[in-house]
Amino acid sequence: MADTAFQKQYRQETIAGFEAGESPLRMSVTTEFVRQGNEAIFLVADSGAAEARTRGVNGLITARGDNLNQFTATLVEWHDLARKTSFNIFASQGNQKKVMQDTTLKVMNRKVDSDIITELANGTVDTGAAVTGSLALVTKAIGILGLASVPIQEIDNMWGLISPAMLTYFMRDATFTSKDYVDVQPLAGGPIKRVMRWAGVNWLVHPNVPGVGTNAEKCFLYHRSSIGHAADVENLESLVGYDEEQAYSWARCSAFMGSKLLQNSGVVVMNHDGSAIVGV
Repeated sequence: MADTAFQKQYRQETIAGFEAGESPLRMSVTTEFVRQGNEAIFLVADSGAAEARTRGVNGLITARGDNLNQFTATLVEWHDLARKTSFNIFASQGNQKKVMQDTTLKVMNRKVDSDIITELANGTVDTGAAVTGSLALVTKAIGILGLASVPIQEIDNMWGLISPAMLTYFMRDATFTSKDYVDVQPLAGGPIKRVMRWAGVNWLVHPNVPGVGTNAEKCFLYHRSSIGHAADVENLESLVGYDEEQAYSWARCSAFMGSKLLQNSGVVVMNHDGSAIVGV
């Protein structure tokens, strides 16, 4: 006869698993609200590198046209649908309906970022052979943009998308951590902010850049006007429901969106070697 009767207690509040669930990239690009239609057309306008002229020998000023280029972001419908039977919800730990709704939102936010990253990766200007993150790599990328007449002085419009591995190399650079150069010192015990400003660039860290964790990571430095993102934000759906006939609950998140590289010269691909920052 046993003299103990141990029991188990299951925590009813769920703990979210580790996965990207927000869309930080949307704030770094040019966005367009689409009310109806499957295409959003962005107009990129400049002078076509025109130069000032004097009057001609006939006393008239020579006229010119502007350089107008239209770029189309094609909207696609994206969905995520979770479904669970009433018995599974009844018999499972935690609020399973809330779990379904929360995870569908995370899936859709990841798709927003994936859409934008795909267009950033279409950029053809890069920094050359992959190296580890450093101020030298950053200033090289800034210089490439500056030589292409990108207004690098517009700090609010300058964005960098880096891997967690590149962030670790930045944190080893005194110019990134010292109060002499930045307002928030990440090594002083304060929180690492979602957006970190350094070297005249707003930096975002993302776990899903191309090649993440390898010696061929692709990180990006870009101007906001180089990427367009269009979405029907007014009709974004995050719904939950119940099917009485089949006795199951469901959660669905749906969005219509698309992204487009607008100005190739405004994106620099920083080829990065992040292979040393991996678990063993």
